[in-house]
Amino acid sequence: MTTEPDSIDRKIMHELVQDARISQVILSERVGLSPTACARRLQQLEKAGVIRGYSAEIDATELGFLMTVFVHITLDRQNEDALAAFEKEIKKCPDVVSCYLMSGNDDYLVQVQARDMEDYERIHKQHLSRMPGVARLHSSFAMRSVVKRSISPAALSG
Repeated sequence: MTTEPDSIDRKIMHELVQDARISQVILSERVGLSPTACARRLQQLEKAGVIRGYSAEIDATELGFLMTVFVHITLDRQNEDALAAFEKEIKKCPDVVSCYLMSGNDDYLVQVQARDMEDYERIHKQHLSRMPGVARLHSSFAMRSVVKRSISPAALSG
C-alpha cells in the first residue's frame, strides 16, 4: 500500500476481523461510506496485500482434536542451509498449525494439534523428531485458550 491505512481503512479491517462474512452494504453503513466507496477501499486493501484473504474459524475440538501442543525446537546448526532444510520439511507436516523462527534459546516454535496423547506421540515420533537438523524438542501442552486473535486490536486502532 503506498500510504498508511487511514481511520476508515482501519474501521473496515476491524469490522472484517469481527465478521469476515459481513455484507458490503452493512460494512459500508458501519464505517460511514457509500457501498461503492467501501467496495473501492476494500479492493485497494486487498490489492495492496493488507487484506490477504478471508477464512473460516474452525473449532478443532469439535473435530476431535483435543490437544494443542507448542513444541520448542532447537536445531543442531543455525546456518541458512539447516534452516531452509527444516522449514521445507515442517511445511509438509499436516499436523502443524503454525511455525515461527524464533530468537532466544529455541530456533522454532511449532504449534501442533493432536487428538490425544497417543496421537501426539505419533506426531512426535513420525514427524517432528525426524525433521532435518533437530537436536532438541520441548513440548508444552495448552490447558485452554485465553486469547486468540488474528491481529491485535492495537494494530487496527488509529
